[in-house]
Amino acid sequence: MSISWIEITLNNQIYLEKAFQLYDRSFPIEVREPHQILLNSLQYAEKQNANHFHFLIGLEKEELVSLATAHYLAEVNAGFIVYLAVSENRRKKGLGSRTLQQMERLLNEDAALNKQQNISAISLETEKYEEGSSMVEKEACEKRNLFFKKNSYQVYDEIHYFQPPLHGEGACVPLNLLIKTMGKEFCTKEECREIIKAMYREKYAGVNGIDKKILSNCWEEMFKE
Repeated sequence: MSISWIEITLNNQIYLEKAFQLYDRSFPIEVREPHQILLNSLQYAEKQNANHFHFLIGLEKEELVSLATAHYLAEVNAGFIVYLAVSENRRKKGLGSRTLQQMERLLNEDAALNKQQNISAISLETEKYEEGSSMVEKEACEKRNLFFKKNSYQVYDEIHYFQPPLHGEGACVPLNLLIKTMGKEFCTKEECREIIKAMYREKYAGVNGIDKKILSNCWEEMFKE
């Protein structure tokens, strides 16, 4: 399968509508941010000197078959992968792993621009098995976690992670925080805490515009004694 990799940017939006179509098909409304948030991410990254945002798509001929979005968090030299999707008729063919690898390459390029040898860690969020409301959801969660484990992402269980609410003023959402470390075996609790702080600041406050009080409540819930 020959794939061409293209980044959607403020100045290159030829495939934006096709990307939104795959995005909408791939994620239920509860975890799917409004399209405007993705556009905000592109705009936000343009204003930053070191923090970057990538909206990556994979094309097979002219068919859009995969996408991924991620932030580079310069202060902690870490990546945060937000979304990863593969077209329904291209799944179980290794394309998800290839898309992840391509995004990791872009994040390492960001690290180099930030005068780092390579990126120190990459984080992402997944639903918890026990939070699934049906066996179908639980099985999908298990498959997702196995996929990321195969790609060297490990559930970080020293912190009970909470995602801020994506839609309005709902409750903080308990999720798995997965971490892939580069060049060392594991991420310390303090290092992970700083990564989460950067995720909250750059993504959820800076891009999503979530109220600071809500973010503070989620943070306190995460790190309460």
